[in-house]
Amino acid sequence: MSDALNPALSDAKDAKSTARDAIAETKRSFKDTASTAKAGLTDAAHKAEKALKEGAEAFRAQSRTYVDNAGQYWDEGQRYVVERVKERPVTATLAGLGVGVLLGLLLANRSNK
Repeated sequence: MSDALNPALSDAKDAKSTARDAIAETKRSFKDTASTAKAGLTDAAHKAEKALKEGAEAFRAQSRTYVDNAGQYWDEGQRYVVERVKERPVTATLAGLGVGVLLGLLLANRSNK
């Protein structure tokens, strides 16, 4: 009977050894896959960061142009108003008073509702 158990025992030891080798290979494979995935994600994160920085710089450059233009138009509008007020101070005063009264009436009606 020991002869019959010897081959079965030998087969079991071989199966155990094969299973250990398979587990070790699976662990190595998992580590390699995780390492590759980490490197890929890191690379993708760097690319995304670079793209966002470039986009922000482009937006900043475009918005600077709009801000400069808006400032220029504001200055021109301010000069225009000052010139008209200097030309006709009484008319400008009455126009300002009329706008103030209209706004006051609108706000008073709104608060009564």
